[in-house]
Formats: sequence, structure tokens, C-alpha cells
Amino acid sequence: MPARALAQLEIEGRRVLIRTDFDVPLTPARGIADPAAILRAVPTIKEVLARGARVVLGAHLGEPGGRPRPELSLEPVGAALAELLGQEVLLADEPVGDGARKVISDLRPGGVALLENLRFAPGEEGNEERFARTLASYGDVFVNDAFSVCHRAHGSVAGVPRHIGQRGMGLELEREVIAFDRLLGEVERPFVVIMGGDRVAERMSALDVLLDRADAFFFGGVVANTFLRARGGSLGRSLFEDDRGAWARSFLTRATLRDVAVHLPRDLVVAAGTRSITGRVVGSHRVPDDQAALDIGPETAASFAEAIAQARTVFWNGPMGVFESEPFAGGTLAVARAIASTRGALAIAAGRETAIAVRRSGVSDRLAHITSAGAAALEYLQGRRLPGLTALDS
Repeated sequence: MPARALAQLEIEGRRVLIRTDFDVPLTPARGIADPAAILRAVPTIKEVLARGARVVLGAHLGEPGGRPRPELSLEPVGAALAELLGQEVLLADEPVGDGARKVISDLRPGGVALLENLRFAPGEEGNEERFARTLASYGDVFVNDAFSVCHRAHGSVAGVPRHIGQRGMGLELEREVIAFDRLLGEVERPFVVIMGGDRVAERMSALDVLLDRADAFFFGGVVANTFLRARGGSLGRSLFEDDRGAWARSFLTRATLRDVAVHLPRDLVVAAGTRSITGRVVGSHRVPDDQAALDIGPETAASFAEAIAQARTVFWNGPMGVFESEPFAGGTLAVARAIASTRGALAIAAGRETAIAVRRSGVSDRLAHITSAGAAALEYLQGRRLPGLTALDS
């Protein structure tokens, strides 16, 4: 049977272990730079509390490598969550062990405990049986509310559910699955895919699958650079994945045979490095040897925006450039606003950087769904069975 929804779980008066997504960006002073992930977790937590349960939260932050790293402690997350909930959030000083057990044993109905960064324990990413059993002992009911890690066969994602009979989806996870199931079904056309960011290798399989469904592709970032390089462009110091050139050429050939449009940058904004205070515009195949492409150019941004505005279904993953830096944010913000102009369209933005860019552009309320889950979304759209979802099946 498919995973049960939160409303179907018997949680009254019980301890509910919720795997949530608190992998938020931090400021240099260890404040919360973007609280969106914490905000998305609140509805599930409040629903569980309203039903008289005790809440135990498990999450990770960053990549500590299986060892405690103070700078990746969930302490600032706990403080932010307490303010949002309007009540105390008890922070355990470890993910599992005597300290965690003591905090949980002290919980009263309506109380909230937050385990320390799960990835401080090597058993989390290694999905070790002992770790999963110990973590499972902290809850009578398990709720996964973190789509962003459902593609990981980690202890808190795929291991714990084997040891807790009552298990299901949180409100946020259910919302995510419904959104992506809409993309997998019959969609209104034109259906366009916008792909940017880096790590071309991680996106190749998804692009191959989407090639059979989409009407057009728009590429930016390192992904676009890799296509431009494969077509013989001079990219200077730009980042690209030269070893993916054969795949890129094959993709372009297959797109042509399927009559699928592929839009690559016509111009680029280049500079000596990401800390440059300004950039200059050059043709997309003529980046100077001492410069790097850091954004799509204004001509490209305008042409992309005009075409995207006609779409009825949009999937966007990855910014068009180094949008974190003001001189190189124009292309990404233009794409976000173009998607927002497709009123009534099914528009989904996936990936942490993409989600931040949408919020920065001020158009969050005009997209059907925004998620920080990038890799999980790409795998789900390929029809793969994600370990975190499979583990919830009744």
C-alpha cells in the first residue's frame, strides 16, 4: 500500500519522530540566512502538537562527515523554530545516545525536542542498523517530512521506518509528492524545462528522460557552458564539464530529431572572478582567455523570458549564473519573473539555490510549487523509486 498521510496516523498522546529538512544556509555569524525550510516544517509540527503528541525532530545541516562540527550545530535552527512555534524547543547535545535519550524522556505532551545534527553520527549516512534502531526507539510513530533527502538511503530516511510500524508522510512531503506527480502526468503544453547550475553529470539522466516529454529546453550556468564548449565555443576560464561533451552533442542531435527546441545563451556576462564588482557582455562563443562566464547576457535573458512566458508547464532547476553576486544576478531574476508571468501555468522550481532565487525575485506567490529539493526532484521525475518513500509503504 502507498504511504499513509499524516491524518491517517494514530499519534494522539504518542511520541512522533519527524524527519524534517533543516538544511538551511547560515550567515557568517551563524544566524539563519534563509528560514524557508524551517517555515515549511512548521505546519506538520503544529498539526502533530495539536493532536496531543510529543514531537522529536531529526534533521541534518551541511556535510559534517560523520563527526561533530560545532559550526554545523542545529542550535540556531532550534532557536528560530522556538520563535516560530512560540514555545521552547529542547536541543539534545547529540543525535543519539544518553544525552538524546534524557531530553526525550523529559518531554511532556505538547513538548518539542530537536536532536543534534544527525550527520554528526557516522551511522546516519552509512545507514547502520544499530544507529537506525536507536533512533527509532525515540518515537512510537515515524513521519518523514523531508522530500529533499528521500533519494538518500540514510539511517533516518530508509533505516528508521523498518523499526516503527506506524509511519507516513508529513504535510510538506505529501505536498511535494502531489506537485511532482502532476509533472509526471498529462500536462498542458508548451512544457518547458529550464536547467542551470553546475554538476552536469547529476542532471544528465533527468535531461534524457525529460527530452521525451518537454517541448523546449533553456540552459544556463555550467550546464549551458558545457553545451557551448561541446559546440566548439571558446569559454576562457569559465567552468564547464569537458568530459560530458559527447553526451551534450548527442542530446542536441536527439532534440533536433524530436523537434524539441534547445535554447542556449547568445551572450554572456563575464568577469575575472565571482568577486568582481561588475561584468561585461560578450558573445557566447567568444569569452576572453582571462575571463569567466558568470551569467547569461541581456539579449539571452530577454529572448529566454519572451519564450518562457508562453509556457503552460514549467520545471526549473538551477540558476543561470552566480546570482548570489549582484552583478551576475540579472539572468536568473529575469527567468524567475518570466515564469511568474505565465499566470495559471503549472510552474515548479526545484533546488535550494533556485528556491532562494525565486524568493529574492519577489514572485514566490506566483509559482505553483517551490522546493529546496533538487537531486530528489530530478530522480523522482525519472520515475525512480526513492528509498525514503519506499520505506514508508505500508
